[in-house]
Amino acid sequence: MKEKRQVPYYQYIVSIVCVAFLVGGGSYIYFDHQYKKQLASRPIQSSELKKVDNLYNEIVTNYVGKIDEEKLVDGALKGMTEALDDPYSSYLNEPEADELDQSISGSFEGIGATMTMTDDLPTVAQAPIKGSPAAKAGMKANDQIIKVDDEETKGKTLTEVVSKIRGKKGTEVRLTIVRGTETFELKLKRDTIPLETVKGELDKKDSTIGSIKISSFGENTYKELKDAIISLRKEGAKSFVIDLRQNPGGLLDQVEQMASMFLEDGKTIVKFEDKNGNTSEDAASSDLDDGFKVNEPTVVLVDEGSASASEIFAAALKESGNKEIIGTKTFGKGTVQTVKNFNDKSEIKLTVLKWLTPKGEWIHEKGLKPTIKADYPDYAYLSPISRDKTLKVGDSSSVVKNVNALLKALGYEVDAESNEYSEETKNAVIAIQTDNQLPVTGEVDNETADQIEVEVAKMITANDQAYDVGIKELQKEAEKK
Repeated sequence: MKEKRQVPYYQYIVSIVCVAFLVGGGSYIYFDHQYKKQLASRPIQSSELKKVDNLYNEIVTNYVGKIDEEKLVDGALKGMTEALDDPYSSYLNEPEADELDQSISGSFEGIGATMTMTDDLPTVAQAPIKGSPAAKAGMKANDQIIKVDDEETKGKTLTEVVSKIRGKKGTEVRLTIVRGTETFELKLKRDTIPLETVKGELDKKDSTIGSIKISSFGENTYKELKDAIISLRKEGAKSFVIDLRQNPGGLLDQVEQMASMFLEDGKTIVKFEDKNGNTSEDAASSDLDDGFKVNEPTVVLVDEGSASASEIFAAALKESGNKEIIGTKTFGKGTVQTVKNFNDKSEIKLTVLKWLTPKGEWIHEKGLKPTIKADYPDYAYLSPISRDKTLKVGDSSSVVKNVNALLKALGYEVDAESNEYSEETKNAVIAIQTDNQLPVTGEVDNETADQIEVEVAKMITANDQAYDVGIKELQKEAEKK
């Protein structure tokens, strides 16, 4: 069985609207949404909280050390959501809640990575935001951060780690990363992270095809998609590729509006099931899409990083719109969260519904299968080059092996399986340095490492099999007319 892999940072088609502490992607609804009526309401009995109240009073009255009562309450609230054992439900204090809100609607300053806690270590939960410092440095989903500026992260809360990682634009932060058996260091310069979610352009080889990349489902994504389609139509687009790869999700109302554009009115977009097993469904209608329809041939690209709202969109177009879904099996997140504000500006993000495909399938932890499978070449999944030291002849390590594999992918005569920095490695590096007007040392420093990765990125872009299959499918449709 093929190992589940994340799209490499090299291609820079990474996602989304999340700040560093946010737990993964998701589909979010708010309590003023129509689903409010489905949520079971159960008053909290005072007897149920008596033990909590007694413990709080015992600590405040008798604990010998200094007490931060606000921190104590926050800890109790976080403990309740953590006891659910649901990575998508969490209590957010005011700073965390503020950043969640920013992640959906605005911009922020930081590195542009999404993190959660795994085995007591801060872990990248989804691919970094496109063009962000984290994406450019090569961070990937499942990377674990063991140090921030030489300070151990083990034993610290996620909030504490995030506060160290985030900072003003232009300042630097050093992260020590564990990826599988590798440990390496990355130096990142913090920046303002833009949250534009849709990018549209004509295909470079076929100007009748519009290529639309959707990185997330934020507050304005429906409008951005509508505007992109209108613009591409004016430029001559007769069909569309919708790229949802590495899109971890977002707002439910946005994905429903967007899916409705591509479906006949009355066709099911998504079904829901609440805690009591009650089901409902939402269907395409002019109330959702304002009567704006996309009747042109359309294909959708997905991968292992396409989650939640992305999966809702893809499943709707697959099962209710008979569209081709191209790529690899999706992430498999089949739940919906509400975000409820408390009076003190903290929030709870709580899983309240299962969502099902139009045919009633729950894809949670299984993923949505594409109708046409297409993947990147194997070299696309190689690691970025560790920047903790300059590599030279005589060095032997897994980092050197990774460099050899990258050089082999670029066509140089090196042993891709070797841990040794050989004369062949040196000659390949000299060739790259010479071709790109870099100091010719035969050693891999930061600048040379950057150039090697840029060259590999170009190759991956030129060999994007899923995108190429999508283009061919649309061209076949055009030939039938």
